[in-house]
Amino acid sequence: MDLMAAALLIFIGSFVQSTVGFGLAIVAAPLLFILSPDYVPGPITATALILSLANTYRYRSNISLKGLGAAIAGRIPGTLAGGGLLLWVDAKLLSLCLGISVIAAVLVAVLPIRIRPTPGRMAVAGFISGFMGTSTAIGGPPLALLLQHEQANLIRANLSAFFSVSCILSLAVHVPTGYMSWHHMQLTAPLIPAALLGFWLATRWVDVVSSRHIRIVSLVLCTLSGVGTMITYWHT
Repeated sequence: MDLMAAALLIFIGSFVQSTVGFGLAIVAAPLLFILSPDYVPGPITATALILSLANTYRYRSNISLKGLGAAIAGRIPGTLAGGGLLLWVDAKLLSLCLGISVIAAVLVAVLPIRIRPTPGRMAVAGFISGFMGTSTAIGGPPLALLLQHEQANLIRANLSAFFSVSCILSLAVHVPTGYMSWHHMQLTAPLIPAALLGFWLATRWVDVVSSRHIRIVSLVLCTLSGVGTMITYWHT
């Protein structure tokens, strides 16, 4: 039953991310953590890597290297900082960090501001994304905030390309810190088909379903999952 629930969460999150550019971890990570802390951050990051590679290939013609290099450069020290957090934080505190990250992501997503994605800002966003992504698997919001007013396919392409590199960096930290062992790989394997199914369905609907409606649904799901994770922290 837990496996079916985990696969369903990954399917929904993958559909959302493949449609709006990010959202797999925001939608799935908090509830996966409730199912089993072992799903976060290793298995969901490995699943996100497969999904990101698929989206990068689909939108490869829209990838722009301007600013992407700066974001990746900032991501590297952010990854190391996030890995340091994993060495001393326990699972219970990680659940609180996860919930706070999700709620912060929701608040960021609804801000009525427009920030120009300069290389310097991309580097800062890359650092924050690396820290959040490595420690909680939720690294999309910083970059998504900077790119939210760009053309839709450009957002999907550049976020996917960034996530592909980011996931590899995070997994390189997760292995030595014990968050991506053989046990975690076994948890990951059943999630990948669900992620690819969500990706496939999104490719059929991406030009039909309103991005605004998808965004509203994802924000509601994020809020509920973030609050649920924090409630779990206070009752364990």
